[in-house]
Amino acid sequence: EGGGPGRRGERGEEAPGEHGPGAAFHMFVLMEDLLDKLKLLSYEEEALRRHNMRPLSRHYFALPTNPGEQFFMFCTLAAWLITKAGRLFEQPQEYDDPNAVISNVLSELRSF
Repeated sequence: EGGGPGRRGERGEEAPGEHGPGAAFHMFVLMEDLLDKLKLLSYEEEALRRHNMRPLSRHYFALPTNPGEQFFMFCTLAAWLITKAGRLFEQPQEYDDPNAVISNVLSELRSF
């Protein structure tokens, strides 16, 4: 049959609904895996206590609840992980320019 746009396999794209019934929950599984890995690295003791922050919920980054707070938490964790990997990295502040913060994080990650 004729293949219109959106057919599975064209340019690596899939039509909506072709991911299977569990695709909607994939982000939640990824977040739980991330949280398990952060706990193995003792993020609660090393990163959160230092900045007086509360622990992440199992679905913290999977649901957009407070983008500003979530972005700052992401930047805080990214800076902590970069530092834990042995690099000097300045902890971003809550009111820093988001574009500059992300640029610094990406630049540091590229240097790895």
